[in-house]
Amino acid sequence: MSPLRSARPPRFPRLLAAVLLLTAVTASGASAAGGPAAEEPAVRPLGRIVPVPASVRPGGAPFALTPSTRISTDGSRQARAVAEQLARVLRPSTGYALPVTDRPSPGAVRLRLDAGERALGEEGYRLHSAPGGLTLTAYREAGLFRGVQTLRQQLPSRVERDTVQPGPWQVAGGTVTDTPRFAWRGAMLDVSRHFLEAAQVKRYIDHIALYRMNTLHLHLSDDQGWRIAVDSWPRLAEYGGSTEVGGGPGGHYTKAQYRDIVRYAAARHIEVVPEIDLPGHTNAALASYAELNCDGVAPPLYTGTSVGFSSLCVPKEVTYDFVEDVIGEIAALTPGRYLHIGGDEAHSTSHEDYAAFMARVQPVVARHGKTVVGWHQLTGATPAEGAVAQYWGLDRTSAAEKERVAAAARAGTRLVLSPADRTYLDMKYDENTRLGLSWAGYVEVRRSYDWDPGSYLAGAPASAIAGVEAPLWTETLSSDEDLDRMAFPRLPGVAELGWSPARAHDWEDYRLRLAAQGPRMEALGIGFHRSPQVPWPAAGSGD
Repeated sequence: MSPLRSARPPRFPRLLAAVLLLTAVTASGASAAGGPAAEEPAVRPLGRIVPVPASVRPGGAPFALTPSTRISTDGSRQARAVAEQLARVLRPSTGYALPVTDRPSPGAVRLRLDAGERALGEEGYRLHSAPGGLTLTAYREAGLFRGVQTLRQQLPSRVERDTVQPGPWQVAGGTVTDTPRFAWRGAMLDVSRHFLEAAQVKRYIDHIALYRMNTLHLHLSDDQGWRIAVDSWPRLAEYGGSTEVGGGPGGHYTKAQYRDIVRYAAARHIEVVPEIDLPGHTNAALASYAELNCDGVAPPLYTGTSVGFSSLCVPKEVTYDFVEDVIGEIAALTPGRYLHIGGDEAHSTSHEDYAAFMARVQPVVARHGKTVVGWHQLTGATPAEGAVAQYWGLDRTSAAEKERVAAAARAGTRLVLSPADRTYLDMKYDENTRLGLSWAGYVEVRRSYDWDPGSYLAGAPASAIAGVEAPLWTETLSSDEDLDRMAFPRLPGVAELGWSPARAHDWEDYRLRLAAQGPRMEALGIGFHRSPQVPWPAAGSGD
């Protein structure tokens, strides 16, 4: 049997690790519902990370980083790039030189690509840890990068700090063989309701990369702001981007800034999916150019939070000149495969106009070399061949709407699942949450994690599920602190749903592994919500 298929981690080590952690929690006076847990052991049990790996075979003595450790590669440009990234993470906290070399070195961390490891796919990896060295093997560079994130999490959390920390730096002995369940494991940032500076977006990219996510969906336009420069329609950014919810200064990305974000994400093997929401959610565009309105009158800029009131003028030909120009320029800036055209909450567009609009716009995306992504309302029209529909419905969404989406999936439309009452990271945790909204209900950590994307939407074949995505809308969020508090600790759980095999999803096991992420998030400066459902170590306890 293939090691990728044997994949269920041995029950005894997993259960033993859980018992040890649970015993520590009980000894520290924690309740079953939460409370502070004891510090973790110096050597983290192999595979006790997030997302949980597909296959874990513990065994043997640990590997230790020492002042003499080198990071060696197979000599390829790709392996060396990942090795340099690893060294940049480890050097500040260990204080070790960790030179990167293309020569074999005893006791090294070795990174190698192997053309014979095709079964690992584009993102899979194998990590083997033993006293004589630690080896990361992958078929592709992205797999080496994903393996580095596992290596980081196997080391003590203080490895994430930017000042020298005490050792030892050990990785438990054994072998992890790991491949993702879904190809699309995404996070969305709404930079339209509140503009987020490029540095904020990059910080978020770093955080999602740690949890092996591979897609960043940028919501670049909405009623409250247009956030990307378009040379052929300059007032979109200059005027349409000049405000935000609440009347703040807004802002937009120059083309150079957007390219820089895309490059930064690509270096972390994350694909950027830009979204221009059409034909609704377009007040910023309508305010910028009067001719896009059916009556030729530009509305004022909008700084509220209501939805569904705006629409491009579907019968006008200038609308399609606008769409052609905007999509063409953004596609040229974006090397990724996808371009998101929104399509949700177009309440001011008749069904006939909506269907006609989508029939004309989807081919524009294809002409510019991209695959269409739209919110699941796209299935109310005729999705283009190969299109991806992003489902954000709730448990209480009507059976008819769910069946329409499922029928589209059966007909070949792929689905990315983002149920709002599970994955919307801007939903309040409970009635006392200061930030966020609650129209989809309260979403605590367990509710966000405890569901199966493969069987979530009745009637949709599992083969149609491209993956999962956690959107973070910003009506009430603007600072890094706001993003941290609402995204964490829920985002790692969505990442696990996307990466780990369904048989590995277990809330009681997950909450213990998530608790062990608390010190790591602290070390990274992530001000996370200390959910009472998780037995967190005491703040500042480290591991």
